[in-house]
Amino acid sequence: MTVLRLARSELKRMTGGLLPKLTILALTMVPLLYGAVYLYANWDPYGNLDHLDAALVVEDTGATASDGTQLAAGTKVADSLVEGNVFHWVPVASTEEADQGVSDGEYAFALKIPKDFSANLVSPGSFDSASQGMLNVTTNDANNYLLSTIVDKLTTSVHSTVATEVGEETANQLLTGFGTIHTRMVQAADGAGRLADGVVQLRDGATGLQEGTSSLSAGADDLYAGQLKLRDGANQLTDGAGQLSSGLSVLKDKTASLPTDTQTLATGAAQVAAGNAQLNAKFQDVAVQLETADQGLRTRVIESNTRLVAAGVLTQEQADSVLADFDATAASSPVAAAKAKVQTDAAQVQQLADGAESVSVGAAQLAAGTPALKDAVQQASSGAEQLHTGAATLATGGQAALDGTAGLAEGARKLDAGAAQLASGAATAADGSRSLADELGKGAGQVPNPDDAQKSNLSRVMADPVAVSNVSQAKADSYGAGLAPFFLTLALWIGIFMMVQVMRPITQRALASNAPSWKIAVGGWLPFLAVSAVQATLLTLVVNLALGLNPVHPVLMWLFMLAAATAFSALIQGIVALLGSPGKLVVLILLVLQLVSSGGTFPWQTTPEPLHVVHQVLPMGYVVTGMRHLIYGADLSMIVPTVLGLLGYTLLGAVLSTLAVRRNKYWTLKTLKPEIAA
Repeated sequence: MTVLRLARSELKRMTGGLLPKLTILALTMVPLLYGAVYLYANWDPYGNLDHLDAALVVEDTGATASDGTQLAAGTKVADSLVEGNVFHWVPVASTEEADQGVSDGEYAFALKIPKDFSANLVSPGSFDSASQGMLNVTTNDANNYLLSTIVDKLTTSVHSTVATEVGEETANQLLTGFGTIHTRMVQAADGAGRLADGVVQLRDGATGLQEGTSSLSAGADDLYAGQLKLRDGANQLTDGAGQLSSGLSVLKDKTASLPTDTQTLATGAAQVAAGNAQLNAKFQDVAVQLETADQGLRTRVIESNTRLVAAGVLTQEQADSVLADFDATAASSPVAAAKAKVQTDAAQVQQLADGAESVSVGAAQLAAGTPALKDAVQQASSGAEQLHTGAATLATGGQAALDGTAGLAEGARKLDAGAAQLASGAATAADGSRSLADELGKGAGQVPNPDDAQKSNLSRVMADPVAVSNVSQAKADSYGAGLAPFFLTLALWIGIFMMVQVMRPITQRALASNAPSWKIAVGGWLPFLAVSAVQATLLTLVVNLALGLNPVHPVLMWLFMLAAATAFSALIQGIVALLGSPGKLVVLILLVLQLVSSGGTFPWQTTPEPLHVVHQVLPMGYVVTGMRHLIYGADLSMIVPTVLGLLGYTLLGAVLSTLAVRRNKYWTLKTLKPEIAA
């Protein structure tokens, strides 16, 4: 008995009547009912969200932005939602009505825009009252659990749009503020530069002032010293003037009779002068006579010597010797002494006469001036009295002036110290103001001063600093296309699992034959393969042509579906053949394990760790991954290893089926009366 005859025998049994034929037809339709119909129902659920009623409450009262413009962000958001037509938005008057509608199931959810929405959006312009604009959403998982996720995506999108728009406006105002700060800092730098120049002038002036105050202080000290001397001098002058006044008063009294006395003195002096003049005349005459007599005697000696020389009595030398002896004798004679005495007395008498004449003249002048002297002494006495009074006043004023000068000197010293501090502070201020001007200039250069185009670009970037550039290497065209790999694979497994409910893994007729075990096993598997191939083909045609899956590699997808059907049918047929009715439970358990570990919806890495082992061992996860690559057009390098793996699962199913044949060729009591009947 050949393998094909065994397979044809089972197929004839399944198609021997109308009901078996309808059964085979129903089995081929099972994957369509599960896979195609489910995909059809979920092909584009996001495109039909406009059939859901959503409550929209707008209570926003608007606000005024910092630049004076009116903002009605709540109305704008509501209009954009209605125009977007993602949901069927139903305007509702109050928050309470919307919440009650969500609770009753009248609305899928409610979106509420509070009255302070716009006011909070413009609040970042104030550092004291910045608040977030809130969008209030009310959901109810009793209406639908996944709806909450969809609403979250919607509100996130609305949040991002509003935040970007408001952030762009806020950033624009911020950048405008930077420009204003830049301008003001440039002005401040210019002002600081002028201030620095002024402070330099102040420093120079303060230095000059300090020099002047130093001179003033020194002058005040000198003035104090001078006034101290003046005061002491004034005191001395007062004392002296007092003494002078007393002395002049006495002098005035003493000189009262002076004119009469001086006149008498002048008269007596004139008489003395006249007598002395007469006496002088006589002494002078005697002196002349003595000189004449002496000269006459010498003349006669000379004449005598001349005659004696001429007479030859004496020689000239002798004559000269005689004259010399005469002169020597005359010089030492009493006459010579008397002459000398007379001449000396005559000179003294002459002096006495001259002095007496001078005294007479002076006495006359004194007598003439004494009245004036008397008057002058009287005036001097009066002036000395006045001088004493004035000196006393001067002394008193000098003390007051000295006290004032002492205060002036102290003030000058303080002024000098203050001027020194001012000069030092002005120097420091000059350096500081120059540094301030330099730093303000540098700071102004560091503060941005964007133009309108730059502000527009920067505002857009600051409001939405992160942009995502999605590069999709392989992309599903719709939600249904995203689920297709998982549900097509799942439909194949379920369709083949349904076959074991009506088809026999191994026929009793084949077991009674003498055919080899592997032939019987393959013969029992081929009917499953034939029906599963039809299932895979019909499922592929329906999802591609009727639903519009449009896989990138449609032929390869169909061939891959056939490979999966081959592996699934061999594995399921082998398990049920080996274990009998309990094998169906095992196949069902394997189905459940693969449902949660194949990564059909969420990535399999997100499942608990024990299910990772299940994913690595069972075939459905590999089939789902391969289907994605074929449908979306991703890298096909993993298809060949996956097909080889499916071939391995096919061989595993054949081995299980062969073992089942060998075991079932020997009948036992369990064979005749199994514990669980199919």
